[in-house]
Amino acid sequence: MTKNNRNIIVAVKGVIINEGKILLVQRASADAVGGGTWECAGGKIEFGEGLEAALVREIKEETGLTVTVDNLLYAASFLTDPARQVIIITYLCRSGEQVIRLSEEHTDYRWCTKDLIHRLLPPQIFAEFVKYHILELEGLQ
Repeated sequence: MTKNNRNIIVAVKGVIINEGKILLVQRASADAVGGGTWECAGGKIEFGEGLEAALVREIKEETGLTVTVDNLLYAASFLTDPARQVIIITYLCRSGEQVIRLSEEHTDYRWCTKDLIHRLLPPQIFAEFVKYHILELEGLQ
């Protein structure tokens, strides 16, 4: 039997809302996948970890924020290269905090209005926001 050299990565992301704005973070430019692009905070699930627990941990590590996870918004799958598939599960999160302490994985952050989200997010992620009605969430500016 031959070994399968394909990898599937499962990650969780949080659409974090505070005072009508969504938090976006910018990946470090040296990052091999998506360096310099804007995204929602989150990351890979560790073996045996629950989805929501992984999300709370990743957001705390990347931003310093404590969040509550509200509900599942959508899931998406894409190839980063012919042998690597990423599945991202995105949740709605809330935080009463606004002060961000970025990890080394990210170089910048913004609390974004709908207009700024449109300008910063990569087209593929913005298309998912439109498809899954993220910009129509109650209370967004």
